[in-house]
Amino acid sequence: MAVTPPRHAAVFVDKDGTLIDDVPYSCDPARIRLLPTVARGLARLQRAGHRIVVVSNQPGVALGRFALAALDGVEARLRELLRDAGVALDLVRWCPHHPLGTVPDYAIACACRKPAPGLLFDAARTLDVDLARSWMIGDILDDVEAGSRAGCRAILVDRGGETQWRAGYFRVPFATVRTFDEAASAILDAAPSRTSLPALSAVAS
Repeated sequence: MAVTPPRHAAVFVDKDGTLIDDVPYSCDPARIRLLPTVARGLARLQRAGHRIVVVSNQPGVALGRFALAALDGVEARLRELLRDAGVALDLVRWCPHHPLGTVPDYAIACACRKPAPGLLFDAARTLDVDLARSWMIGDILDDVEAGSRAGCRAILVDRGGETQWRAGYFRVPFATVRTFDEAASAILDAAPSRTSLPALSAVAS
């Protein structure tokens, strides 16, 4: 009988305010700067066998601030910076939508704009990821909620980006830390087993 290979564990990472400085609506690759300890933390996670996936809301597309194609340059620069630090991104996924947008093709309520989990579900299908063994790292509670709704454990890197602190069942992080490297340590130190959250349809947000 053929043995099914184990599915992958992944770390899903928000971009703005988590990986890089948060410069609102900027798609200029020259302005992209990795935040302190990000490269070291990602390298540790990748060496431990995790797939590294960037998942980011980019409402500037829907709001007419920049074209979807502009994100190609952002992705290329992210990959370049991380490659220089010894980290290879496995996948990047954007949500270009916003329900109040001005560009008709993207002015929709979608299933991929965090805190919805669609970006994570899409990436998991692409990379054959086991979401129950995976993690989400972000700097606001919408990132935490997206990870929790996808069935991951989630870590909040609290750099002051969260201003509303809206509570909810899916918005309680596994850990709250100050730096990205601390987030990596929390993941690497955590027990591999976990208690799964109830199914998405079973609990109201």
